[in-house]
Amino acid sequence: MSNASMTTHALQTATSREQTSNGHLSGTSGTNVGDAERMLSAAGGVLLAMCGMSGRGVMNQVVLPIVGGMMVYRGLTGHCSIYSRLGISTAESSSHTSVPAGAGFKVEHSVTIHRPASELYQFWRKLEQLPRFMSHLKEVKVLDSRRSHWVAQAPLGMKVEWDAEIINERPNELIAWRSLENADVDTAGSVHFVSLPGGATEVQVTLKYNPPAGKVGATLAGWLGEGPEKQIQEDLARFKQLMEAGGVASNQGQLAGRT
Repeated sequence: MSNASMTTHALQTATSREQTSNGHLSGTSGTNVGDAERMLSAAGGVLLAMCGMSGRGVMNQVVLPIVGGMMVYRGLTGHCSIYSRLGISTAESSSHTSVPAGAGFKVEHSVTIHRPASELYQFWRKLEQLPRFMSHLKEVKVLDSRRSHWVAQAPLGMKVEWDAEIINERPNELIAWRSLENADVDTAGSVHFVSLPGGATEVQVTLKYNPPAGKVGATLAGWLGEGPEKQIQEDLARFKQLMEAGGVASNQGQLAGRT
């Protein structure tokens, strides 16, 4: 196993242990670390892990990545167990929903699928079906006609959860959504279904998101190959395969069909 693989594994082990004791990404005890401190903690954790990659011995390949993983977890979740025990909080309260103007990151991707727009729209609108081609989604639970609860896989084996609502909808053409207050990840986005000649459809996805720990969290996700840009591209490729071929290829080469 390479040093990079060992370091990533150690980071995942460290954060998984923290997650087991504290719950999902936000931590069941709440956010008590301010934004600036979170960024410094996450960046410092990544640097410690990278230092471990360049050395040998238990200190470099085990201890530094584990400590780094704990710091990364602290930065991503905004939760510090020591602060919690001491009753300390450096976090600022916030009541905003979705992604504030000028904040976060924007990702756009499109794919042409040789199926009618109405069929693609109807499949996507059944939100509970999205995990069938969105590999990072663990579950989508529909709460009512407009609200739903989402659970997704996050970097380093963690998970994030949020409630979302549909804010704009045109049958067979558009679905737009945003996350609600107290979400682990603030996000807003839309999917357009544009009819093309010959019965094909261009599916256009736009996503705006504000990951935990801001730019540091996004950089870490990209470093681990789990950035939203790559995820959306791969998810749309699976959606195309599912709708055109009737299934998505598994690791064993088998097709998981659609209903």
